[in-house]
Amino acid sequence: MLSFDLRSLESVAARVDAELRSDDGVWEAGDARPITAVAVTGRLSAAGAGKFYFSGHIKGTAGSSCRRCLEDMHVSVDEALHLLLVDGTADEADEPDVYLIDARQHELDLRAAIREEWLLAVPQFAVCSESCQGLCPTCGGNRNTGACACKAATDPRWNALTSLRDG
Repeated sequence: MLSFDLRSLESVAARVDAELRSDDGVWEAGDARPITAVAVTGRLSAAGAGKFYFSGHIKGTAGSSCRRCLEDMHVSVDEALHLLLVDGTADEADEPDVYLIDARQHELDLRAAIREEWLLAVPQFAVCSESCQGLCPTCGGNRNTGACACKAATDPRWNALTSLRDG
């Protein structure tokens, strides 16, 4: 469960041990969705009037494409989180790293903040391996599966240097 009663949080901290499923409604089109549920663990406590602090971890696996060869791959995410959630009237409300909550609500839902932190933690430019050779710039063949038969076009301005090298 990632929703907490605000009144109970003001008196005692809550232990968070929940999952954010990959089919949850918080995910939007185009998000780097997790393949399996994101495990969320940590502690949520009051940090003053209208302020709450979450300290914990998210862990899961995201689907991605290799930046070099475009093959599908899985990326592990294991990220520590430190979140400050405040109502819109707090002094910190204008800070970019602070999550706003509606002071009129009686529940604090962590799902939107977890989603945003997940999206920041998933690598944008993952590679399947450091030795990935990528795609041939001429024919587009995957160079990891073998050499292609095409001859790469070279800029004729390099011909003088090529003749020195070859001969």
